[in-house]
Amino acid sequence: MPIMDGFEATRQIRALTTDDALLPIIAVTANTSDEDRRKCKECGMNEILEKPISYDTLMLIIDKWAQKKGSASIRNADV
Repeated sequence: MPIMDGFEATRQIRALTTDDALLPIIAVTANTSDEDRRKCKECGMNEILEKPISYDTLMLIIDKWAQKKGSASIRNADV
């Protein structure tokens, strides 16, 4: 992303004072080292999908988080 990376975008979303701060954030990345996973969790991402991803995997993850939408808080649930 040209202006900010996914980590900063996630931090800014999580800092919102509206319900939007609770939206699930799923990283789609080729960088899945332990350090990268730690950084994703620390900034508030919920899930990491490693590239390349399949359509079926993407749909499973979307379904998973769509079902959790009614939860009071979904921050850092599964990274």
